[in-house]
Amino acid sequence: MLRKPIFVILGVLLLISGTLFAKENDNDDGDNDSPSTGSCQGLPSITALRTQLQAAPSIPSSDSSGIGGDVGGLFGGTKMWAAVVNRNGELCAFVTSTTDPTQVWPGSQAIAKAKAYTANAFSLDSTGFSTARLYTLTQPGHSLWSLGQSNPFDPKFLASPGGQGGGKNQIAGGLIFFGGGVPLYSNSGTKIVGGLGVSGDTSCADHEIAKRVRHLLGLDPAAGPKADDIQYTATDGASPFTHPQCPNVKRNGVTVGSGTEANASGY
Repeated sequence: MLRKPIFVILGVLLLISGTLFAKENDNDDGDNDSPSTGSCQGLPSITALRTQLQAAPSIPSSDSSGIGGDVGGLFGGTKMWAAVVNRNGELCAFVTSTTDPTQVWPGSQAIAKAKAYTANAFSLDSTGFSTARLYTLTQPGHSLWSLGQSNPFDPKFLASPGGQGGGKNQIAGGLIFFGGGVPLYSNSGTKIVGGLGVSGDTSCADHEIAKRVRHLLGLDPAAGPKADDIQYTATDGASPFTHPQCPNVKRNGVTVGSGTEANASGY
């Protein structure tokens, strides 16, 4: 007499368990390519992010944006991790520019995610800070020294090379103060909606790619793609916002200064 109700109860429990399992996997799957929804609404899907990440190195110098030409760096910006966070700092998408993720520096995954978090964390509707602009301020003896200790990266939100896991919809944290992170804007550049981080080359080339990807995604600040551009003492003069030169450094397709990183000295 009780067999049928028991089967019904078991069936309901299995259905609930299956639903929860599917939801958990969906939240943790780095390859989930469904359109951005909920708190990630308006931010790029994995497919859109990969498409523009791959296209960024090939923007010609004649492009009307003024940010095209040679990217410089070690690999010309072709071996990259990219990550996007929303305004809450939650990971919405992350991907490599290569079909084989193992052919991008594994350490760059955490750096890309941390750059995205940093650019979003220290930017507002009216004022955007790329991670490149924060370099000098965070050095010993400067006003923001030790800022990096305030929001450490959580390594449990790293994906395997195959793409499983990775902390989607979670706050991975982490702060990085060199080129490669930019804030993202909607409403014709007037409303900050998150941050983009790119890593896999020199920090100077990382910035060039991040700036281009943001532009290709249509998420520039109102002042345009160069609003928070990387600055170098060689071309812009010394200021609290300048960034060291890298090997084979280019900005918007033009060699900066000597185009080389300074030699080590004093040891």
